[in-house]
Amino acid sequence: MSDPAGLSQFQTADGLTLTFADEGAGPPLLCLPGLTRNMDDFEPVMNFADRARIIRLDSRGRGRSEFDPNWRNYTIPQEAMDALALLDHLKINRAAILGTSRGGLIAMTLAVTARNRLAGTVLHDIGPALDLAGLDFIMGYIGRPPGLTDFEAAVDALPDRMAPRFANVDRATWRAYARRIWRETPQGLALRYDPKLRDAVEEGFKTASEVDLWPLFRALDGSPLGLIRGANSDLLSADTAARMQAEIPSMLQTTVPDRGHVPFLNEPQSQALIAEFLDQLT
Repeated sequence: MSDPAGLSQFQTADGLTLTFADEGAGPPLLCLPGLTRNMDDFEPVMNFADRARIIRLDSRGRGRSEFDPNWRNYTIPQEAMDALALLDHLKINRAAILGTSRGGLIAMTLAVTARNRLAGTVLHDIGPALDLAGLDFIMGYIGRPPGLTDFEAAVDALPDRMAPRFANVDRATWRAYARRIWRETPQGLALRYDPKLRDAVEEGFKTASEVDLWPLFRALDGSPLGLIRGANSDLLSADTAARMQAEIPSMLQTTVPDRGHVPFLNEPQSQALIAEFLDQLT
């Protein structure tokens, strides 16, 4: 991927250098990526750069950011502190968050630890209850190279690998997806994140079942809130999304057909919800 025009870096309290992009004008929208993903997932959100100041972060150990020498620091509480450190670096008191998967969990964490910093939240295919099928799928690939030679091989392989969760995806979209999550090397496609993330996730699973996330979700009430869900998501069920709507009736919600975990954000449904959400911020 080519680097965004507004690419910058800052240093966390524990000395790690993280990379972010800061582009556009308007209310600040902090985009937090999923577990193994990076800021490039939010390229479709740049369609709104004339309506929002879009700040995209590569979390520690992902994308262009520095890997943490201690993989035990790859935790949601630490990454929530990193998000606040970025807002402090930019001298932003309050920002809305668009959080993909783990990024949404970070937003829910901030809703109880730093509620005054949140201007609103869009949860991207994530909620306070996670389905085991989706978690099992994640553990099947995290920390492991894809076993593909180049991006064209990826475009050929992805429709089968991602079926039946994803359907009716054109080659250009698969190519963009591949370039966002992998990089080409002489040895084949390589990960764009620290493989030690697998160790951190396995460690986190030991206590994950003991945590009730519903109070964190309910803490998002009182400011603009939206939910984007893939119709075929194996991480966020329709039942959980329905309960979320019942808990916070004012929540905007859309379901993206032919998409699993997570939609690409270029879909008309995703774009329409983000636009409606931004209307509530201004």
